[in-house]
Amino acid sequence: MKPALRLLPVLLAATALSATAAAAASIGVVAPQSGPFALLGKQMQDGAEAAAERLGIEVHPVAETCQPGSGEAIGRQLRDAKVTAAIGFLCSESLDGALPLLKEAGIPAITLSVRWKVLMEDALKNEWPFFRMAPTADDEAEKVIAIILREWSGDAVALIEDGTIHGRELVEAVRAGMEERGMKPVFTDTYRPGQEQQVALVRRLKKAGATHVFVGGDRNDVAIIARDAAAEQATLTLMGGDAMRAADQPVALAAGTLAVALPEYDASPSAQEAVAILRGKGIVPEGYALPAFAGVELVADAAGLSSAMGMPVAEALVGTGFETAIGNVTFDSGHELADNPYVLMEWRDGRFVPVGAVGQ
Repeated sequence: MKPALRLLPVLLAATALSATAAAAASIGVVAPQSGPFALLGKQMQDGAEAAAERLGIEVHPVAETCQPGSGEAIGRQLRDAKVTAAIGFLCSESLDGALPLLKEAGIPAITLSVRWKVLMEDALKNEWPFFRMAPTADDEAEKVIAIILREWSGDAVALIEDGTIHGRELVEAVRAGMEERGMKPVFTDTYRPGQEQQVALVRRLKKAGATHVFVGGDRNDVAIIARDAAAEQATLTLMGGDAMRAADQPVALAAGTLAVALPEYDASPSAQEAVAILRGKGIVPEGYALPAFAGVELVADAAGLSSAMGMPVAEALVGTGFETAIGNVTFDSGHELADNPYVLMEWRDGRFVPVGAVGQ
């Protein structure tokens, strides 16, 4: 039986206690308050404070500098404030040095951002109470592979990348995953990014017989490739990665362009109450605002379960499904998200929308 199902009767029994436990809970919000990441930090702070106000929870803001060696001071502040848990942690530097102190204090740390795999490996080895609401470094490639195998298995698939570290590593992981499962691309290439036109690339794709193309590159390059493909009468289905979530300029993205990306949380049914609360406070529900809102919600529920079961909050977080503003959040035994958060999306009417349940 899955842990989330095993704990369901307990969760139901804990409902009456959850409001009291949540009110007694306090949450640290570790986020930049100045410097180049201040805007992202404000998104975290705004989302967390809005959820905490709704639930009657105390919030302890802790400034995050993202500087090497800053983690120990952050850990001391959270420990001295006796918070129930801490969310935020935009940078891995804030966790280095903090996690041993948080282990001693029994304070779970939940990052909304850090994707570094080695940090989680160290946390599990040292039994640090570290949880990740962000995807891992491998999740994007794994979802792309799954979608290509499911939706493009009978098509002539090309893989192209822009020569950047991320683009190259993403496409190489996708290629390896495809070939391990017996599917070879008909064409692979590295293109020069940031060009005003990509006609030569389009012609090479057309000559190779490619009909479906995964692009490890940024949004504007994909938009230019789509534009030039239409001009060359090359019928190409284009799909990019999470880098597609960027400004739609200077070249507009063609309708029907696909992306494997993190969801647009503000459009999901589960987020509408939180969106209304944030907008009512003049807060735009973008970036980290809704994930931070959700982080406070799940900590509140975990505190209720912890109180009812007499278990540490960190233990209550594992294997339990929490309904939040960004949907169900469940941490597996490795303290990672149990479900890959990336979804297949399509550009329609000025925004990315989920493509049904395909590949999700």
